[in-house]
Amino acid sequence: MSADRHARTMLPIPDRPAPRLTTYDAKDPDTTFPPIEPLLPPQGAPNVLIVLLDDVGFGASSAFGGPCATPNAERLAAGGLRFNRFHTTALCAPTRQAMLTGRNHHSVGMGSITETATSAPGNSSLRPNTKAPLAMTLKLNGYSTAQFGKCHEVPVWQSSPLGPFDAWPSGGGGFETFYGFIGGENNQWEPALYDGTTPVDPPATPEEGYHLTEDLADHAVTWVRQQKALMPDRPFFVYFAPGATHAPHHVPKDWIDKYAGRFDDGWDVQRERTFTRQKELGVIPADTELTARHDEIPAWDDMPEELKPVLARQMEVYAAFLEHTDHHVGRLLDAIEDLGVMDDTLVYYIVGDNGASAEGTVNGAFNEMANFNGMAALETPEFMRSKMGEFGSPASYNHYAVGWAWAMCSPLQWTKQVASHWGGTRNGTIVHWPHGITEKGGLRSQFTHVIDVAPTILEAAGLPEPTMVNGVMQSPMEGTSMQFAFNEPDTPERHDLQYFEMFGNRGIYHRGWSAVTKHKTPWLMVGGNLPAFDDDVWELYDGSTDYSQARNLAAEHPDLLAKLQRLWLIEAVKYNVVPLDDRTGERLEPSMAGRPTLIRGSSQLFFPGMGRLSENSVVSIKNKSFSVTAEVNVSPGGVHGVVIAQGGRFGGWSVYFKDGRLTFVYNVLGIHEFSVPAEQPIPSGTHQVRAEFAYDGGGLAKGGDVTLFYDGTAVGTGRVAMTQPMVFSADETTDIGYESGTTVSPDYTAATSRFTGKIHWVRIDLGDDDHDHFIDPDERLRIALARQ
Repeated sequence: MSADRHARTMLPIPDRPAPRLTTYDAKDPDTTFPPIEPLLPPQGAPNVLIVLLDDVGFGASSAFGGPCATPNAERLAAGGLRFNRFHTTALCAPTRQAMLTGRNHHSVGMGSITETATSAPGNSSLRPNTKAPLAMTLKLNGYSTAQFGKCHEVPVWQSSPLGPFDAWPSGGGGFETFYGFIGGENNQWEPALYDGTTPVDPPATPEEGYHLTEDLADHAVTWVRQQKALMPDRPFFVYFAPGATHAPHHVPKDWIDKYAGRFDDGWDVQRERTFTRQKELGVIPADTELTARHDEIPAWDDMPEELKPVLARQMEVYAAFLEHTDHHVGRLLDAIEDLGVMDDTLVYYIVGDNGASAEGTVNGAFNEMANFNGMAALETPEFMRSKMGEFGSPASYNHYAVGWAWAMCSPLQWTKQVASHWGGTRNGTIVHWPHGITEKGGLRSQFTHVIDVAPTILEAAGLPEPTMVNGVMQSPMEGTSMQFAFNEPDTPERHDLQYFEMFGNRGIYHRGWSAVTKHKTPWLMVGGNLPAFDDDVWELYDGSTDYSQARNLAAEHPDLLAKLQRLWLIEAVKYNVVPLDDRTGERLEPSMAGRPTLIRGSSQLFFPGMGRLSENSVVSIKNKSFSVTAEVNVSPGGVHGVVIAQGGRFGGWSVYFKDGRLTFVYNVLGIHEFSVPAEQPIPSGTHQVRAEFAYDGGGLAKGGDVTLFYDGTAVGTGRVAMTQPMVFSADETTDIGYESGTTVSPDYTAATSRFTGKIHWVRIDLGDDDHDHFIDPDERLRIALARQ
């Protein structure tokens, strides 16, 4: 291997031309210059592919003994290594930011998800510029870089179509290509997509067979082929992060039908079956114990008989979703293999960014937003049975029951969000690199963590960790390269100290022992009294003899427990974990949380064509009175279409025209719809139209009275019996003059929703805190602009 001529610790690599003779005439025989050589990584640097699945527990994939068929994960493991003690942070955005930077999640400001960011450094959702992402380091060293799928690392106040784009993958994230979505989850049938930083529509409809995972794989396959066709000597870094298998669990019906009847015996039985299979495969030690079900998780036998068919269907849908996802991962692996570069590609297949999600309530959900709004009771057993055949379809926004999440984490305790226990943080991981790993089908049991991925890739590529990136001195990476274990199965682990924390659930691993305390239950979104942090009960486990944390040794070793508790606190201070923060509602409100917001004041002005505005980009009308006013031009032939809409099929509101009549509609979770039409069509000409909503008050989620106006004259009244108090959607947006994604307006689809008249402007005004007060309906645009 030739010597690398570049000094790569400072990025971009400084241009340092050597002194040489400069001639006057290019025809002079002494005129010589070295040829221009493109910047490339050191010779032998491999291609890199990271596949990161979403919300998959340790016991879900068949590659780790689970019931969900993942043949491509299995074939990759057969040619590489399984790591059975690889860990994440217990939540999606923190895991992703930690993996992409090689630093602990609080070190890069991602102590929680972006939607609950605070002004505390460890929870701000802002990555310090002293911790550059891996993709940037690789790009500045000559790699081609591309990301496909989910990006949940963008601060919510930077997530509008105008950015700023510093935290976006193709902005400051180091990826030259990005195709995917911004946020925690997306509708797999009708997603809100970005190509780079440009909003784009899906290339087809659900009726035409569209599915997001397939679309992401199509783009990834095309990009890899093109990259190797045009730049065969340049290695690539591809980050493939489908939204699967995060809720909603969306998958074609023929995939679901393959699992019919497979889960009729329930989650307790399934967990035992998985445990048996895991021992048969050898992915857990032979002396592992199956941990007991906690009291908060209901037994299958205690579930209502009339609900059990629905519960079984939920798991059938989830299993199909995971298999479907693995199938499309396989298409990307096949493309790399067909190009003849698989042997020289370092592949990480990380089966989950945290444990299985228990955010779907004990009964599961047809629309998971019901639980996020504290309204899960609306989904009665009768309602759930009536929707059983629609789970997984475009008509659903579904999630499975807590019991299934627990079963998918077999043999471990707890689930996603519970960073204290391995059920929340231990994810099966496969590493495949024929040129760098000699053993095929091996198992590695050294403690490893997601922050170890970036250092491993740098070592494999022969690249130093940069000390300066874009003029900013860099702090050291906090992970440890895993490459030492690739060809030495019995070598001692090197990552022997690691803290964990999420929503007050916390733990510490040190040289085989773990001290942990669970503080908060994931599926209890609202209500309930949390203990003081100092009242949390700690447990102690010896990982050298107890793989699953089944035997609590706190009583036998109180001194060791106290030592580890102190060590957790030291690490917490070191990495910005404290102050601990278990608040919920306060963290959702930007002013209380201390994070910026795009919207200030009690009014917001919109113009036609604006769209794809996330919920955090629009003034909140929840739990208060408000009005929506618009100035429109109506042609003599009448008017129809959407004036403004927020949300979609699974919750939201809209002001639109149908057959010339102004209509206000409020959709509660796709379960209840309240429509108020005007009594007569609007005449032609320029008019100001308005919908006023007078909130009942007296708490959250109450109803209100609706009045519609044409030029200040009331033309219709009606009633909205209830409202959504917390969130409309995680992926649907606000659009002016049309609707994207699924539609709130019941009379339109996205294709037919465009307003046929002319919109001059639209304004939302919030009611006064003390009484319902609205700006005079005849007020014109000049005053509206002055208020912004």
